[in-house]
Amino acid sequence: MLGIIYCLLAILIGKEVAGMFFVSGNRNKSTRTNQFWILASGALGTGLLIFGWITYMISWAASALGAEKPLIYGNLAVMAGAAVFLALLYGRRYRKENSILSEYEQALIHDKKQFRKELILLVILAVFLTWIMFYVFYIKDGVLYSGYTVYGDYAPHTAMMRSFSLGNNFPTQYPHFGGQDVKYHFMFQFLVGNLEFLGLRLDFAYNIVSILALLAFLMMLYNLALRITGSFAASVMTIVFFFFRSALTFFHFVLEHLRAGDLMETFRNNMNFIGYTPNENWGLWNFNVYLNQRHLAFGLLIVTLALWMFLDWVDAGCAHEEKGWNWLTGRIFSREAWKSRNLENALMAGMMLGLTSFWNGAAVIGGLLILFGFAAFSDGKLDYLVTAIAAVVFAELQAKVFIWGDAVSTSFYWGFLAEDKSLHGVLWFLLQMSGVFFLGALVLLYFLKDRRQRVLLTSFLFPLIFAFCISLTPDIAVNQKYIMISYAFVAMFWGWAFVKLFQKGIWRKLAAVVLAICLTITGIYDFVIIVRDNGPGRRVSVNLNSALTDWLAENLTSEDLILTPEYSINEVTMAGVMMYMGWPYYAWSAGYDTYRRADIAKTIYSSTDENTVKKLVKQEKITYILFEDGMTFEETECREDTIAEAFRLVYQSEDGRIRIYET
Repeated sequence: MLGIIYCLLAILIGKEVAGMFFVSGNRNKSTRTNQFWILASGALGTGLLIFGWITYMISWAASALGAEKPLIYGNLAVMAGAAVFLALLYGRRYRKENSILSEYEQALIHDKKQFRKELILLVILAVFLTWIMFYVFYIKDGVLYSGYTVYGDYAPHTAMMRSFSLGNNFPTQYPHFGGQDVKYHFMFQFLVGNLEFLGLRLDFAYNIVSILALLAFLMMLYNLALRITGSFAASVMTIVFFFFRSALTFFHFVLEHLRAGDLMETFRNNMNFIGYTPNENWGLWNFNVYLNQRHLAFGLLIVTLALWMFLDWVDAGCAHEEKGWNWLTGRIFSREAWKSRNLENALMAGMMLGLTSFWNGAAVIGGLLILFGFAAFSDGKLDYLVTAIAAVVFAELQAKVFIWGDAVSTSFYWGFLAEDKSLHGVLWFLLQMSGVFFLGALVLLYFLKDRRQRVLLTSFLFPLIFAFCISLTPDIAVNQKYIMISYAFVAMFWGWAFVKLFQKGIWRKLAAVVLAICLTITGIYDFVIIVRDNGPGRRVSVNLNSALTDWLAENLTSEDLILTPEYSINEVTMAGVMMYMGWPYYAWSAGYDTYRRADIAKTIYSSTDENTVKKLVKQEKITYILFEDGMTFEETECREDTIAEAFRLVYQSEDGRIRIYET
């Protein structure tokens, strides 16, 4: 109940902020959009963002002052403060206007007929998202179930959530690589952990926030498409193309198995994502990304709010009557091109983007890249500069607080995952990976007659270009998020192309249907695999009523460091403790030196020299060592006798399989 109240208060606060900065300024300029959806989406995004940060900072302060359960103080302060503020605000507004709704809130629905259709769309999306989110992640009879296509990402995320709901992770560490800073954005997980702390069951907390974030982003994407294309049908098709990806993969798959003569059998029995490019069989390009990287949708929600606001700037820049080179030079050298249009809103947008960097940093980078494209062809460039500076400053301030050293390591890396790094090889990779989607978008640029649409499509391709040129982390595969960001926004123009074709004669209607099939068939088959590979018998289970989990949560603090096997998700990780070395890929891809710790852990677990073990344990500040029967570490056989001689046994599981030693 407290978790629901927390969210409602956050949304009400967010409504006031979104109404002031993202809705009221342009409500009369978007003639085809019902601003209700913008306010609702903005209320959710800005409210949870602001509430989350204030709760975190107050809780951290309480922890620094010695509080054992600092979230009590953070939540009490935020909820009480919000309740008082809202009571005063609504009381004042009612006395002044005889209504608690402001003037613009009373005129949010522009087209009631269209609003009813949008409401049907919203309900369909909400039902679908609720079903799929709970399908891949749910709790039943005290057991947590995570589907095969998602559990790998949920492992570090749930560990982080539990480090807040069951522990006191202030200042925040990365549970799969404890004793260090936190290089991975964690605030979405903090929000979920806090909601569990407030009484929501973990699956409800994680799924509800994920559903609302993705639903709000999709409604913003729909409205953005409506504002750009002017077509309800094109906006709905944008959502369809968002869910079901384009690629040559399905056609390659069909031809391969037709030749082998086992196509129907393979269709019936296949449980794995299909792919012919590197890592494609991970599900890098399909809807599974939004199931396992749930904080991405939240980040994109904030980004889309900023894009929505800056569309006014783009409109102004594209409205000038000059043509060609004269128009382009006018967007650089004229006074109007640089004159501020709304400095206050620009500053707010930058602050919101900057504050989102530890909710999803990739979304923020992708959003700034798109805004860079907007700025090149817009008036009001000073506002874009203010937004960019504010976003970078707020992101850097957070990085200085949470990260030891540099937040990212930027380097030029041409070609992304393409095995052939030549221009021809990269273009062939892009064609295989996305079909006509991206390369065909260049053809769409030719057919777009509206200057504003050409500017926007070009800008939406910027994150894609970035992904193929720049590396920020040791694992270049994580750049797929930038491609997914471009994909989500470029889908608007394929929705427009489909509708334009379908409006003509029978042959063009047929061409539109063929185009839609080409753009979605691979994604549709991917979704079949999502359903199959997360179904009964294909889920990782964790007992949430585990005595081991309870013991760890009660006896270890965030200052403790426990050496364990390289666990992914299990009863240990669900205790939210700080592991010396969890599953290495998570920490390695985030920028931690996993190789050094792996060598030290292997030595401790396999050494016959008691003094060597004690020295390493002291050096690494390891306070507990967990030993599991029959365990190996990095393919090295482990032995317990040296550890048992050096340290005191403090825990043994009921089945005797797991023992924990205090150092």
